[in-house]
Amino acid sequence: MSSELNILALYGLYTALVLLAQVTGAMGQAGMGYLLPSRDEHRTLTGITGRLDRALANSVIAMALFAPAVLVLALKDDFGTGTLTAAQAFLVARVLYVPAYGLGLTGVRTLLWLVGFAATVVLYLIALMAG
Repeated sequence: MSSELNILALYGLYTALVLLAQVTGAMGQAGMGYLLPSRDEHRTLTGITGRLDRALANSVIAMALFAPAVLVLALKDDFGTGTLTAAQAFLVARVLYVPAYGLGLTGVRTLLWLVGFAATVVLYLIALMAG
C-alpha cells in the first residue's frame, strides 16, 4: 500500500477517534436518554463539545474531498513526491485542526483548514494532469 493510501487510512482512523470524542462529550452534555432514540428533537451542543461537533462535521467533509483524490491517483498509479507531500500536509493540518477548533483558536484553525484544503486541491490538480 502506498504512503498516500496509508495517510488516507490514518485520517479515517483519526476521524473515527474524533467521532468517539464527540459522542463522549455529547453524552456528558445531553445524556444517554437523548442520544439513544432517533433524536427528532434537536439540541445544540455548547462549549468544547459543540466545537468538537462542528469540527467532526468539517472533518467528514474533508475526508469526502480528500479520499477521491487519493483514490484517483491510486487508480492512475501516479503517486510521487508531490502527492506524498500534499497528503502529508493534509494529514498534519487536519490532525491539528480539530484541537485548534476545540480550543477556539480561530486564526490557527482557519490557517490549518486552508492548508488541508489547498493540499487536497493540489492532489486533484496532479490527478488531472496525470497521463
